[in-house]
Amino acid sequence: MKMTKTIQAVFDGQVLKPSSAVDLDPGTTYVISIEETKAVKKDAWAVLDSLVGSVEAPTDWAKEHDHYLYGTPKRDE
Repeated sequence: MKMTKTIQAVFDGQVLKPSSAVDLDPGTTYVISIEETKAVKKDAWAVLDSLVGSVEAPTDWAKEHDHYLYGTPKRDE
């Protein structure tokens, strides 16, 4: 059975180092295709801003966070 996996790796000048753990069998020969990606470094605010609106949540989520996190009664009740 042919397997295809996509991983990210960084070339340090001599070897490719995977960015995370890989589940590959030692001693097995693999064919590797190389595609360059442009890593864009973002600060924390840019990352958070990119996530705005990506999560479905109640409209009172911020105001009633204790209710949704810990089950306390809502403030409006």
